[in-house]
Order: sequence, then structure tokens, then C-alpha cells
Amino acid sequence: MFKKIKEELYNVKQKDPAANNIFEILITYPGVHAVLAYRLAHFFYINKFRFIAKFISNISRFFTGIEIHPGATIGKRLFIDHGNGIVIGETAEIGDDVTIYHQVTLGGTGKDTGKRHPTIHDNVLIGSGAKLLGSITIGSNSKIGAGSIVLNNIPPNCTAVGNPAKIVKRNNNEDNIIFLKDKRMDILKRIDELEKLEKQAEK
Repeated sequence: MFKKIKEELYNVKQKDPAANNIFEILITYPGVHAVLAYRLAHFFYINKFRFIAKFISNISRFFTGIEIHPGATIGKRLFIDHGNGIVIGETAEIGDDVTIYHQVTLGGTGKDTGKRHPTIHDNVLIGSGAKLLGSITIGSNSKIGAGSIVLNNIPPNCTAVGNPAKIVKRNNNEDNIIFLKDKRMDILKRIDELEKLEKQAEK
């Protein structure tokens, strides 16, 4: 147990340039608190102590603003940066070395039973505000742009952005996903500006 906690802490230290030391991470990082609380809640959940698991989960959500269902399956070294508003559903599956930014939802669609939440493979990065909905799969080493709505599978090593999300790049390199923009949104913005200018000219 202590080995796993140490691994989580050193993972954050490695990935967050703002982290000064391990003690600071342990005391002040809500993303770390949420992940550690999930690990404990998940232990109770898989051992059929569902009430205790959900109680721990609700306490964690209250203090961190991060909702992780104890039934979710999460691999090693999940890095939650900032974290407020994150929702991870019951049947979500997350691999190793995944990074998730604030306001991300791994949610279901409708009232389906069984597997109804996304599967995220290893080394995926999900930008802030992205919504991944339904029983979809995001392949290893892929990146989801900030604010994207993902309703379909994304292959490995791809970058997807937009609403709905479209693949804009294959064979990913070290692009900073936080600043990726959907070009279609820029075009729509320019069209809107032109329409306003036309109305002003008519006056």
C-alpha cells in the first residue's frame, strides 16, 4: 500500500513542474487525494462492501471536487492536474500513465446497463473540459484536445479535437494538447464577425 502511495506521489513530482516536494504534494494536491481515496474505495467495492466504498467516494468528492466511482478500473500513475469537476463513471477503464485535466467527464449515454463508459488505454492525455461519452475506446498514446466531445473510438497515437471530435493528427509527437484548437471554431468565429460587419454597413 505504501509503495503504491509513493509511486503516485513521485509520478506527480515528475509530471508537474509546479510541485516543489513530496510533502507538499501529499498535503495540498486534491488530484492526489482523489486518486488515493479511489484506491481505498475500490478495494472495498471489489470486496462487496459497496456502502463503505460509496461513502469514501462521496467524502472524497466533497473535499476535492473530483468524482471517481469506486467501481471504475484505474491503472498505475494516473495524474490528475488541478482536477476540479472531473467525473469518472462506474464502468470506465483507465490504463497506466494517463493524464487528465480539470472538468473532464468519462461518462455514459442514456440508461444503458453493462459497459457504458469509456476505456482509456495507456499514456493518453485528456485536455481540460473534454467529454468522452459511451462505451468508446481511446487508443494508447492518443491526445484529446481541450473542450472536445468524443463519441467514437480514437485509434492509438492520434490527436483528436472538436465537437464532435475529429482526428487531426496521427503519429503523435510532443505537441502541447492544452493549446490545440479546432480550426472549424476559428472559421465560425470569423463568419460571425463578418455578419456583424455586414449589419453595421447596412445601417
